Amino acid sequence: MNRRHFLRQSTATTLLSTVAGSVSLSASAANPNDRITIGVIGVGKQARYLMGRAMNLPQTQIVSVSDVVEPRKADAARLANEFYAKLNNQLDYSGVSQHDDFRDIIGRADIDAVIVGTPDHWHAIPVIQAANAKKDIYCEKPISLTIEEGRAMVNAVKANKVVFQTGSMQRSEFDGKFRLACELVRNGRIGKVLSVNVGVGDPNRPCDLPEEEAPKDTNWDMWLGPAPWRGYNEVLCPKGIHNHFPNWRAYREYAGGPLADIGAHHFDIAQWGLGTDDTGPVKIIVPKDETEMRGLKFIYANGVEMTHGGPGGTTFIGSSGIVAVDRAELITVPSKMRETNPITDQDLKLENTGGRAGVSHMANWLDRIADRGKCICHEEIGHRSASLCHLANIGYQLRRDLDWDPKEERFTNDEAANRLLSRERRGDWKLG
Repeated sequence: MNRRHFLRQSTATTLLSTVAGSVSLSASAANPNDRITIGVIGVGKQARYLMGRAMNLPQTQIVSVSDVVEPRKADAARLANEFYAKLNNQLDYSGVSQHDDFRDIIGRADIDAVIVGTPDHWHAIPVIQAANAKKDIYCEKPISLTIEEGRAMVNAVKANKVVFQTGSMQRSEFDGKFRLACELVRNGRIGKVLSVNVGVGDPNRPCDLPEEEAPKDTNWDMWLGPAPWRGYNEVLCPKGIHNHFPNWRAYREYAGGPLADIGAHHFDIAQWGLGTDDTGPVKIIVPKDETEMRGLKFIYANGVEMTHGGPGGTTFIGSSGIVAVDRAELITVPSKMRETNPITDQDLKLENTGGRAGVSHMANWLDRIADRGKCICHEEIGHRSASLCHLANIGYQLRRDLDWDPKEERFTNDEAANRLLSRERRGDWKLG
């Protein structure tokens, strides 16, 4: 019995029983020869967290890491090697290799899957190459820098029949409060949905950071990759090993700003609650005040209005009630909605992955690798949620109302806006 056959038959059952139970997950629960072998592409703060989550699930084996910063890469390999040495009661373990170039990981036949934890401008190319190499993929959110990239990623994943999970883990974790919020909305507990408020940060902006001397242990040209050339700045790529979220997230050349960084979570929940995972709005209406960084509205085909603004999280406003949810709490109006009109077996139930923090979303990916099914936040969902962020950024950048065709993924009234659906890529970096 080969590894893939074993996994398809046994991994989902094992994972479901361990995640649902009270026992502590341990990587020793599976034979090392039967584990899903994983390479980690980019090992900054978030990717190291994901690596740790994967190592602590029984069906995985981290075998390789890559990064453009030498000490960061070396330290991630050290952490993984020490984990496996302790797990196997060995004095030493050196089975986790290091690569300077992510393509070396993708090219390895002994690697089943990859975790892509790079900055946003470096998501599309590794994902597409990994899909073409038949690797299953966990990619941090937002999955893309542009709508063109996102659609190309979806197409590659589907064409190669690989399993893809977007890192928008609110669908899986936080004790299921986001799932319950969406079930209340989808089952009519607030009446007809009229509007949604999504409280996240500002749109992106052009990078204006001064140039600094690049550290000798950092491949700055590779960090930039397909992005336009500019000099190094520590804000974009911290020196050595860091324990904060770098602010490349703010800048248009590399990311979608706070709007997309957190919007990939809360717009995702808005889409889930509206049942629009495979589509999007038909109109973007920008604020009248051109200095305003909140207030952009999306209009959906059914008339629902979604606004970028309001309290943090996602708030659904209906004809007879309100559901507001963030990571801290789920609030309803009327306040006793869950008690007086609970979700029952006769209602629409959304996928329940267990709700365990730091476990359920990664475990869902591994379950689906085992049975070759669709993840709770699969490629199309990740693309559509990221697309809302990209559309908002385009609206704020151009400062004019736009008509959007969510099927064709084109603006129908503005060619300048259509040109912003894609980016030129530097040098020889191509999507295909």
